[in-house]
Amino acid sequence: MTALKEYQRLECTGLWRDAADGQRREVIVSFGDATLVISETRSARALTHWSLPATHRRNPGRRPAFYSPGPDAGEELEIDDEAMIAAISKVHRLIAARRPHPGRLRGILLGALLVAVLALGLAWMPQALIRHTAEALPFSKRQEIGRAALADLTRLTGPACAAPEGRAALQRLRNHLVGASGDVIVVPDALGRAAHLPGGLILIARPLIEAQDTPEPAAGAILAESQRLLADDPMIDLLDHAGLRATLALLTTGDLPAGALAGYGERLLARAPAPVTDQGLLKRFAAAGLPATPYAYMLDPSGESVLGLIEADPFRKIAPPGPILSDSDWVALQGICAN
Repeated sequence: MTALKEYQRLECTGLWRDAADGQRREVIVSFGDATLVISETRSARALTHWSLPATHRRNPGRRPAFYSPGPDAGEELEIDDEAMIAAISKVHRLIAARRPHPGRLRGILLGALLVAVLALGLAWMPQALIRHTAEALPFSKRQEIGRAALADLTRLTGPACAAPEGRAALQRLRNHLVGASGDVIVVPDALGRAAHLPGGLILIARPLIEAQDTPEPAAGAILAESQRLLADDPMIDLLDHAGLRATLALLTTGDLPAGALAGYGERLLARAPAPVTDQGLLKRFAAAGLPATPYAYMLDPSGESVLGLIEADPFRKIAPPGPILSDSDWVALQGICAN
C-alpha cells in the first residue's frame, strides 16, 4: 500500500548520497504509506527511510528533482521519474491543504521524531551487532578466522617463516611467555614491529629477531602485543572491515562469506599499535621473569620516552631467574626465516 489510493505500488531508481560530501550511488526508491524507502539496488536492503511529510524538495519546478529528508539535512536523493515526482508533490499538496486542522503539526513532529529514531538506530546497530557477534564466537572459530586473515596478510609480508628448528624454538618461547593457546608467527617483510589477529595470533617482524643480539627485545614485543590483544579485541576491527552483511552471515551461518577479508592485510599494516600502560606491561615482564630494559631500549635507544619502563624494570637491581631462551634455541630462532 502507498500513501495515495491510485498507487498500489510505486518504485523507481534514483541517485542517493548519505552526506553532503558522500559518494552518490544508485538506489531503489519505494513510495510507501508514510515513508520513502531507499534501498540497495542489488540486495534490496533498506539503507534509510524518509518521512514523506518531512521530505524536502530542493529545486522546485526543475528536473531532475533533488530531495532531502529535511531542509538542513546532508542526505540527498535525485529522482527523474515523473510518476514518483508527481506522487511526492501530491502528498505535499494534501498536507498543505490540511495543515490548519488540529493535530496535523503533532503528526508531522512525530514523523520527524520517527525518522530521527530510525536514523539513530541505523547508526548504532552495526557496531552493536559487530560487538555481539565478536563476543559470541568460540575460540576455535576465532582461530579459523585469524588464520584466514593471516593468509590475506601474507600477500604483503610473504609467507610466515617456518624453518623447523627455529619454529620449535619460537614455540618454546611462546609457551614461556603467553602459554600454549594461540600462536606466535614471524613474518619476513612489511610489518613494523608486532601485530595481532583473532585467535591469539601474535605476529612479529623478522628484524626483531635477526637484528637483535639477545632474545629479550623480541620476547618483550610478544608480551606487549599479548597485552594489547587482551585490551583490544581484534575481531571487532576485522568484522568492521568485513562489513555488516558479512557479520550477519557469520552470526547466522557460522561462516564469513568468501572474499570478506580481502584487503584486511593493508588495513592491519596501516593501523597504529594501541598504547599499553607501563603498569600492566611491567606485571607481565615480572611474571615471565623477563627484564624490561632491553625491550625499552629497542623502542627508544635514547631511553627518554621509555624511562618509566627502565626505572621500574622488575629486574633492574636483581638478576632474572634464568635466560628466556638457551643459546642454542636463540641461534635456531635467528635462523627461522632461512630458506
